[in-house]
Amino acid sequence: MELGSYLVCRRHNLSRGRSNSCVGAGGDRNAMGETKTCTVRTRKFMTNRLLQRRQFVVDVLHPGRPNVSKSELQEKLGKMYNVSDTKAIILFGFRTQFGGGRSTGFGLIYDSVEAAKKFEPTYRLVRFGLAEKVTTSRKQIKERKNRAKKLRGKKKAAVTSKK
Repeated sequence: MELGSYLVCRRHNLSRGRSNSCVGAGGDRNAMGETKTCTVRTRKFMTNRLLQRRQFVVDVLHPGRPNVSKSELQEKLGKMYNVSDTKAIILFGFRTQFGGGRSTGFGLIYDSVEAAKKFEPTYRLVRFGLAEKVTTSRKQIKERKNRAKKLRGKKKAAVTSKK
């Protein structure tokens, strides 16, 4: 339940700012029988109207867990920011701190899935299942590159655009 800029959880006290603390998927338990929780916090939040998105740094506290899956983080961020379609949330660049227990990455929430498809690089769309990977052989790629080296201008563009 959300009150203003505070997020309330039954098991925890009020936490400041935009953070979300909850039990891991399936109620994971460690050897001591304690539940493994993860807390999601966002900072450096910025609205980018030109690219139709909100962007921020994501800090995840996950003591007792090696890391947290991006799909789980997508669900939590979707609840935090009231996103109707979690496919419009793109997460990348996560690094776990030495010693574990904390990860930091980058997140983007697009206004719609169409905006994500328009502005995101294809490799990230493939990662999140929004696009299909184009498979060509290395030999074809190298032959196209070498043909393009011999041409200039519109002819070069015509050769490189054929896929």
